[in-house]
Amino acid sequence: MKGRILVTGGTGYIGSHTTVELQSAGYEVIIIDNLSNSNVEVLDGIERISGVRPEFIKGDCTDMDCLKSIFEKYPDIKGIINFAASKAVGESVDKPIMYYRNNLNTLYNLLELMPVYGVKGLVFSSSCTVYGEPDENPVTENSPIKKATSPYGNTKQIAEEVIADFIASGVPVKSTLLRYFNPVGAHPSAEIGELPNGVPNNLVPFLTQAAIGIRKELSVFGNDYDTPDGSCIRDFINVVDLAKAHVCALDRMLENPDCESLEIYNLGTGKGVSVLELINAFEKVNGVKVPYKIVGRRTGDIVKVWGDPSKANRILGWKAEISVEETMRTAWNWQLKLRERGVM
Repeated sequence: MKGRILVTGGTGYIGSHTTVELQSAGYEVIIIDNLSNSNVEVLDGIERISGVRPEFIKGDCTDMDCLKSIFEKYPDIKGIINFAASKAVGESVDKPIMYYRNNLNTLYNLLELMPVYGVKGLVFSSSCTVYGEPDENPVTENSPIKKATSPYGNTKQIAEEVIADFIASGVPVKSTLLRYFNPVGAHPSAEIGELPNGVPNNLVPFLTQAAIGIRKELSVFGNDYDTPDGSCIRDFINVVDLAKAHVCALDRMLENPDCESLEIYNLGTGKGVSVLELINAFEKVNGVKVPYKIVGRRTGDIVKVWGDPSKANRILGWKAEISVEETMRTAWNWQLKLRERGVM
């Protein structure tokens, strides 16, 4: 085994897919999750795919005593991948204090405990929202950090600043900041995928639920933006591709002496796809119509952003390989599997 890794928020969407890839790469995974936006049955799916059931602790990362107990029980944790955060742009506008408290207190606790227990590396789940409304696309890691358009985005900006200051203080810890673009799709096995509790805040699960009849229709927030079809443009990246990038980042951070104390990478495809184009791709590949309506713009939304992933391609040896069409196929297969299981 390569070593023991703590994955916070590991039963969530990205965390569960990353756990699969970590275990496949030879890491031993411990998950802590409060199940606020996930289900413990995700562990079954992880086990069916990888053949290994990760250690699971139900707990909240804002609870310092809970975290301490984990490090006391597992003193050989080599690294942490932090997914434990609230992540919906619209919800953050309505509930900013909840977002600041959850996302930042989790980080503070982890950073405080890492040098105490000899944890060497932190991979932080950041976001392209740190670029705000970019001056030009694609954005690179050197693009200016603009004023956040939502409290969610601001928590990511603050978190990155906190980590940078922490590393600069001279602690024996390294950190890699991964700025995601828009993760979508599901594992090709359809054993795990995106399944938020309650009404989805993200585009694709709402889209698939509308397509299967759980939701009346999908709301497209605005068709009057300065884009070819008027809808917002994003860089949609397959969640399995994204998960694999975490393994690459962790390997480099823990095993490569050339790794700097703080490194930053964009994780995307390098191509922008509009919301309406994504709907069309879903309908074409699956032969299923998506009922949707155009509604007013949503506060906090960025008009268009896509990334330049060449740094991650070059240094991490990672590249997004799965097409949007194949990704939309996996999203629909996941929704069909949920219906088959009687989940929804």
